Amino acid sequence: MIFQLYSNHAAMQLVGWVLVFVGLILMNEIGRKTKIGGMIVFVIIPAILTLYFILAHVGMFGGKANPTVAFMDGWFHYFKLYAADIGCVGFMMIKYEWGLGKKAWFKWWPWFIVAANIMIANVSDMESALAAFSITGDLSGAWWASNEGVFIYGGWWNVVNALAGLINIFCMTGCINLFTSKDKNMSDMIWPDMTIWFILAYDVWNFEYTYLNLPTHSWYCGVALLLAPTFANALWNKGGWIQNRANTLAIWCMWAQVVPAFQLSSRFAAALPSVYGNATALGITTMDLYDKAITLYNSGAGKTAQAGQIISDMGIVADPRAQGVVAVAAIAINVVVMAFIIQRSIRMGKNPYSNDVWAGTKDYEEAMARARV
Repeated sequence: MIFQLYSNHAAMQLVGWVLVFVGLILMNEIGRKTKIGGMIVFVIIPAILTLYFILAHVGMFGGKANPTVAFMDGWFHYFKLYAADIGCVGFMMIKYEWGLGKKAWFKWWPWFIVAANIMIANVSDMESALAAFSITGDLSGAWWASNEGVFIYGGWWNVVNALAGLINIFCMTGCINLFTSKDKNMSDMIWPDMTIWFILAYDVWNFEYTYLNLPTHSWYCGVALLLAPTFANALWNKGGWIQNRANTLAIWCMWAQVVPAFQLSSRFAAALPSVYGNATALGITTMDLYDKAITLYNSGAGKTAQAGQIISDMGIVADPRAQGVVAVAAIAINVVVMAFIIQRSIRMGKNPYSNDVWAGTKDYEEAMARARV
């Protein structure tokens, strides 16, 4: 199994997954359907939360005991929240033709913001691989503790997934052929050339990224969060996947930043991935792992062999098989998609980034049917 869904809490973990999945879809609909909805979800709420984060850091709302400060204070969490939200606002500018959104050159913004986010993830993957290498001298696998209070089992799978992520950036084609949907509310930014080929390659790569680097969160941010925009794109929002993805990512980051207990210690706490071996059978929880990992990190020994010793003392035997299998799947599917892009662009004699590669395919034509051309 990829996740350890066999404890007494498995039913509630499944309920929690459904709540997150449905909640993300509903909030995305509120944010995309109207201008006022988008402004509330992606401008007003983030502005209020920014003030909240600042005040919490200066001692209000519980200070260091505040859940955001205590559990979600790593730079990466804040970066992902604001990077995703900036992307959402930029996409709104394009679809509503606000300000810079009217400029032809600004249509490169979606490609840039997605590429930047992928590269940050690739850097994180390489950090994990280097941490493992510094401990064992090879990439066979080693535990280390991150600044987010997570025990990560780094190894060769991180390098493979980082390569998959790098390829994935160049699987985004037709980058400047963006349109507004032709419904009355101009609900969506349509990227017709971002078809199921790219979406599948991205989803497998990004799931593996969360599975490797945010393992105790990946039940939600690696499964529910990725499937929500893909589900919407497949059934009623064809061509709007990238907007759905940015919207749901920003919404999830806001929720996770303010209510971290939902996935860490509540009755809905995320299922542990299989890399933690027999942890669930031993009754070890996410919070047990968090407490030991953050203590080790704060001691300055997060990237030392002490991490592995602590895991061993807890009785956990690492099982990285799923990590390796998904990493191979991620690079394989991205290589296949890249090969198709090269083949189709050569056959058409067109630059795949300023022209549409997937024209004529079912996904592309369904997206174009929604576009205001």
